[in-house]
Amino acid sequence: MDKRIYIFDTTLRDGEQVPGCKLNTPEKVKIATLLEALGVDVIEAGFPISSPGDFESIVAISKAIKYPTVCALTRALKGDIDIAVSALAYAKNKRIHTGIGSSDNHIKYKFNSTREKILEQGVSAVKYAKQFVEDIEFYAEDAGRADLPFLAQLIEAVIAAGATVVNIPDTTGYCLPSEYGSKIKYLMDHVKNIDKAIISAHCHNDLGLATANSIAGVMNGARQIECTINGIGERAGNTALEEVVMILKSHKELNLTTNIKTEKIFETSQLVSDYTGMSVQPNKAIVGANAFAHSSGIHQDGMIKNKSTYEIIDPADVGVKDSSIILTARSGRAALRFRFEQIGVCLSLEEVSEIYSHFLTMADEKKEIDNTDLEILAQKIKNLTL
Repeated sequence: MDKRIYIFDTTLRDGEQVPGCKLNTPEKVKIATLLEALGVDVIEAGFPISSPGDFESIVAISKAIKYPTVCALTRALKGDIDIAVSALAYAKNKRIHTGIGSSDNHIKYKFNSTREKILEQGVSAVKYAKQFVEDIEFYAEDAGRADLPFLAQLIEAVIAAGATVVNIPDTTGYCLPSEYGSKIKYLMDHVKNIDKAIISAHCHNDLGLATANSIAGVMNGARQIECTINGIGERAGNTALEEVVMILKSHKELNLTTNIKTEKIFETSQLVSDYTGMSVQPNKAIVGANAFAHSSGIHQDGMIKNKSTYEIIDPADVGVKDSSIILTARSGRAALRFRFEQIGVCLSLEEVSEIYSHFLTMADEKKEIDNTDLEILAQKIKNLTL
């Protein structure tokens, strides 16, 4: 039986923490409605105590969203929690996401505290929030570098206090996938009340491992992934929603599924890029301009014969119209003939061979050949055959 993985989207909170990225309330509401249509389970709408604008956006999103849970972030402080409760007043399904540092590095240098005091503060915050909201998620910040027995002790205590979800962040993106997966498994094996909560994977991409770590997390027992559209977020970014969702969809042997309507991924990616001003790199997995583009002659020949030779995802599954054969100086005769056919010019193999040297000369000069160039080449064919 397939196991459900909940998708927690933090584009509007962690994703917006990118330098130069600032969304106004109407833009956030528009993105939130697209995330709802996409099928995300939880929308982290913001950090309400951080600014009046963030507070207002959470209120507006709470009013606009019907089905996903709307989540507000807080520190493990009563004042933060009070503000979050007010911001979520109109939410149909609401969650408070509170927490504190769990690594000795954070405990010593960030909080100037002790493990005992941190545990007490975390438990106190969960108990306080539970008075107002039933669904409480606790984040153990920097869990990726935390001492495992202490992390297990902390997680067990906050679940006993009422946490329904426990977030195990690799805050600095330091963990290797095997290490992060082992951390989740350790908690599954050593926290006696772990069955009372969902484990959530929240991974950062400082070493390019956010997606791999999140997948390792769910393979070892996590049932929620925290991610952003296009992988935007602090420093090198967060786990990319489109990547983890399509990994789970492609690898059916994992028996892990999501409720994401994948055909809406590309549209959502484009809108988030437009609103945030964060361009999607061309070679970005799933949603980059080159994700389904083929320019090597060997690859193009295989694609023309059967798309499965070089594509493991049907572009339509993520909302992209079709693959593209890009003509460059690396393209072969098969691709050239194929592109001629696309513009309604049918050439024999002999005619393509006659024109091929002209094509290569043009491609070396222009780097990429478009339909106008093909029409010029077609005219050459006519001249050659007169």
